[in-house]
Amino acid sequence: MNTTPAYGAVSPAVPVWLNKGDNAWQMTASTLVGLQSMPGLVILYASIVKKKWAVNSAFMALYAFAAVLICWVLVCYRMAFGDELLPFWGKGAPALGQKFLVHQARVPESKHTTEGGREETVEPFYPMASLVYFQFTFAAITMILLAGSVLGRMNIKAWMAFVPLWLVFSYTVGAFSLWGGGFLYHWGVIDYSGGYVIHLSSGIAGFTAAYWVGPRLKSDRERFPPNNVLLMLAGAGLLWMGWSGFNGGAPYAANIDASIAVLNTNICAATSLLVWTSLDVVFFGKPSVIGAVQGMMTGLVCITPGAGLVQSWAAIVMGILSGSIPWVSMMILHKKSTLLQKVDDTLGVFHTHAVAGLLGGLLTGLFAEPELCKLILPVSDTRGAFYGGNGGKQFLKQMVAALFVAGWNLVSTTLILLAIRLFIPLRMPDEELAIGDDAVHGEEAYALWGDGEKYDPTKHGWNTSSYAQDITPSPYVNGARGVTINL
Repeated sequence: MNTTPAYGAVSPAVPVWLNKGDNAWQMTASTLVGLQSMPGLVILYASIVKKKWAVNSAFMALYAFAAVLICWVLVCYRMAFGDELLPFWGKGAPALGQKFLVHQARVPESKHTTEGGREETVEPFYPMASLVYFQFTFAAITMILLAGSVLGRMNIKAWMAFVPLWLVFSYTVGAFSLWGGGFLYHWGVIDYSGGYVIHLSSGIAGFTAAYWVGPRLKSDRERFPPNNVLLMLAGAGLLWMGWSGFNGGAPYAANIDASIAVLNTNICAATSLLVWTSLDVVFFGKPSVIGAVQGMMTGLVCITPGAGLVQSWAAIVMGILSGSIPWVSMMILHKKSTLLQKVDDTLGVFHTHAVAGLLGGLLTGLFAEPELCKLILPVSDTRGAFYGGNGGKQFLKQMVAALFVAGWNLVSTTLILLAIRLFIPLRMPDEELAIGDDAVHGEEAYALWGDGEKYDPTKHGWNTSSYAQDITPSPYVNGARGVTINL
């Protein structure tokens, strides 16, 4: 009979510091976050845009996922989580060596202060390889969320250049400053799982990119219907379920705080979805499926900076506000603002991520519960303003950090795109914009008339005398709602 213990230092692959449960959860959480992008956002983007942009939108997400991973292990991981170069930036270096990846994970200069005043470096109980991959999935989804602002017109070659440059000069700065031991981290700013690092940055950078790239064609701006609402919901579902890994993996352990974070994440998302849908019914007379997805998204974004740090009743309050404030900014303020009208933010990433991320960061500054903060945060006696003490200062810190992240992304994104524009046009030519995927990739999403051939009724023996020269299939009219759907 084999009496070897199931857990113990019985081989070099199981060192004494390894916690198999933590490692298993971290790899699971990484996979869940990865699934949010691949295939989650790939499916959502391909489905929520016009049919002629389905392939291009999906490919922008696919390319970003692959390009970010290679850049991440070559230099960017250690720019975001390595030794300090500047108060807001780490020293770039490869994260590929065997000796580096098999050792116990650690985030340099990230320190907890004990009751006796002694500082201890945070060291999760799993290898560096798990941490490198987990943080990659966050970097990748940030890049893909940003893409939502420029779908349907950005030159794909310009996008291919933009991805590595933005990762290096923008994302790593926010990640190091708030998570990797930078100045905002040590100052005590709270960003539990990326409300600022991911959502505020992608929303501001996406809006900035949309300005510099320029708008879609007038016809696309006026009418841009999703080509597959049901498939869009499948992508949205992957995004929602994947968020349990997004926020549940943030404590770097399968601990109590991870459980709190997962529960709060789902509570806030559900509340926000219901509030957004209710507002649609009250003001427009009918619930919108796309609106429900937007509400789900803003709820997930809003809870992210405080998921493991607020009580569940606060998650409901945050859901109510995330389902209403971004709704107002998108449905009302957008129509009244000259700037928002001028900038063609295709999927409204500014509203769903910048506004919701900022809202979540500020609400965390109000509702962060002291006992929950002690479970994970590096600065002692951290609390939201709702709990008195130094909570007022915490709220101020949240505001200052938001200004830094927004300002850095505005400037860095602008400079990157202006540099790319010297060599590659940022926007596709109008003739490609009129055609879409077939012109850009030589591929189309759907073969509606057989095995991919273009529809020509003359080849099928039709009598074309009663048709105009530019023949299109007759529209289907849904009599129940009176909506004309062009097939």
